[in-house]
Amino acid sequence: MWLLVAREPRPDAPDWPGRRMLAAVDAVVWPMLWVLLIQHTPEPVGLVGPFVTAMAVLLGLGRLHRALWVNQRYWFTTWRWGKVMAAMLLIGAVLKVTMTA
Repeated sequence: MWLLVAREPRPDAPDWPGRRMLAAVDAVVWPMLWVLLIQHTPEPVGLVGPFVTAMAVLLGLGRLHRALWVNQRYWFTTWRWGKVMAAMLLIGAVLKVTMTA
């Protein structure tokens, strides 16, 4: 038996001056980082490299479209993963302090 639960749609993001430009930068930088990461692998990646590059470009174009023309539906990737990284750094700092004491 399948149980389907419909979630409420996410509310629109708040609008503020400069959001569209920052969203465009955020939308382009993350796929570009994936392309740079796959291009600088130490081992040959074969067909995976061009595939990841093509997917990053296609997803980046979709993200750029959403960032520029449907800006109220764009959510910042940098903010999302920045919070995760900050939490990991905080946990690491706490572990370091407790291990040295």
